[in-house]
Amino acid sequence: MTKSKQIIVQGSQIGIILNVGGDDFISLTDMLKAKDGDFFISDWLRNRNTVEFLGIWEKLHNPNFNYGEFATIKSQAGLNNYKISVKEWVKKTNAVGLKATAGRYGGTYAHKDIAFEFGMWISPEFKIYLIKEFQRLKNEESEKLRLGWDVKRTLTKINYKIHTDAIKEHLVPPSVSQQTTSIVYASEADVLNMALFGKTAKLWRDENPGKDGNIRDYADVTQLVVLANLEGLNAQLIRQEISQSVRLVQLNQTAISQMQSLLGNPSIKKLK
Repeated sequence: MTKSKQIIVQGSQIGIILNVGGDDFISLTDMLKAKDGDFFISDWLRNRNTVEFLGIWEKLHNPNFNYGEFATIKSQAGLNNYKISVKEWVKKTNAVGLKATAGRYGGTYAHKDIAFEFGMWISPEFKIYLIKEFQRLKNEESEKLRLGWDVKRTLTKINYKIHTDAIKEHLVPPSVSQQTTSIVYASEADVLNMALFGKTAKLWRDENPGKDGNIRDYADVTQLVVLANLEGLNAQLIRQEISQSVRLVQLNQTAISQMQSLLGNPSIKKLK
């Protein structure tokens, strides 16, 4: 999911687009506002050191980089009559580290590695504060994701408590051993696993021997929401003394219906 954010660096508002194909891009257009005097991105791009840096970066990150065109540009970089725009650079070399965009978030954006390098052209002090503010933003985003995941897992655990209470009340005979109780709980947990994931916890572990945790730890947001709903529904069906086999069919039908409904829900997408 792509998100646009803003940071303030030495009084200048800098736009950032988070998670573009797994990477973050920073607005060079916004960064220019912090530069004293007339200065253009094309001035930076014509510098030979800049071109060499961009070439090395693309070599490490872009398997489709056009080295033939890059060699031509590099041979001309630094000459008085040489000039190239970001759009020309991208078109000729198939570069991915720089982007010239239009629309709401229009302007020239650069991968964070390149933007930090560009920050040095503003000033060494600006570069340091840019890195500091960018890292602060990333830490905030990580904390939001962690808290969001904790809330979702807590919701599932709370519903599971209701679920296990219903099992204890209606399915576990009095005075049974703890081992027998655990077997019943495991069986009912797998009813939900089968209804939502189509497999038991053991089957998932057998298929994923190298993964830690359990099948629910790898569920996405939509599955966790449906799982919480299924736990409440199963608890209600248990209290109605409906057999496990009948409940499994009803839970599976509910899971299919809810997944189909929620997958296109914009509110669920915001949780991801």
